[in-house]
Amino acid sequence: MAKRAKIEVEGKALSLSNLEKVLYPASGFTKAQAIDYYIKIAPVLLPHLKRRPLTLKRYPDGVSGLHFYEKQCPSHRPGWVRTIRVPRTGGHIDYCVVSRLADLVWLANLADLELHTFLHRDSAVHRPTMIVFDLDPGLPAGISECCQVALRLRDCLNSMSLCSFPKTSGSKGLQVSVPLNSPASYGDTKPFAHGIAQFLEREEPKLVVSKMSNRIRTGKVFVDWSQNDEHKTSVCVYSLRAMDRPTVSTPLRWEEVEAGAAGRTSLLFEWSETLNRVRRQGDLSGPVQTLKQKLPRLE
Repeated sequence: MAKRAKIEVEGKALSLSNLEKVLYPASGFTKAQAIDYYIKIAPVLLPHLKRRPLTLKRYPDGVSGLHFYEKQCPSHRPGWVRTIRVPRTGGHIDYCVVSRLADLVWLANLADLELHTFLHRDSAVHRPTMIVFDLDPGLPAGISECCQVALRLRDCLNSMSLCSFPKTSGSKGLQVSVPLNSPASYGDTKPFAHGIAQFLEREEPKLVVSKMSNRIRTGKVFVDWSQNDEHKTSVCVYSLRAMDRPTVSTPLRWEEVEAGAAGRTSLLFEWSETLNRVRRQGDLSGPVQTLKQKLPRLE
């Protein structure tokens, strides 16, 4: 395998390096394979990245080495990589934005394995387009318990005429997204998400916890509502995850969540499985970017 390559993507010249480097030692998955995955998944991934400020999570020495987050888009970026200036206390941050395939390949070449996006677009830092619930199990709870909580969350949202869409985190839990794509602020969505988490905790106190303290999570599922904040990012659907093997945050059908709740599936997908699922099913998370829903008031 060549160590370096010069390629052209959509008319943009790119120099790729260290292509033979193994980024996932347990499986031998290389940097070249990571770039190839992102090229193949791009048709469904790019719409989810469009106009969203991006925090990079880079693994230059692979998943077993040191990693770092990078909010400020690197100064050595190509001139054609777009940035979004987001005001922050005492100044601003110029975040990278993935607008095209060439941007995605450039980031993959930086070993930016994980893609973490904000819930808002452009510099509209007070206008989330969705609500996200992150379901995080405390051992010995696992994916089955997360699925059970996800189903209760779905039913709760359905009772308010809100459609929701599940995906794996690519790690140990699940995430449920509620598309809005209508006027709303984090001042609306964060209290709403918190209220739903507290409701689920009251309904299922042996299964659900809404507080962030680690010491009370044992054997329960933490419904993390705090991600609904202008300063927080969430792992993007179809992003690789820095696990032992190259797993991916993968969209699910609710029928699969029901099977997971019954313990009939592990719901952990590696890159090739996710690509095959997209070939068969298309983008199950597509409506998250387009479906318009109005946030109801909690009584």
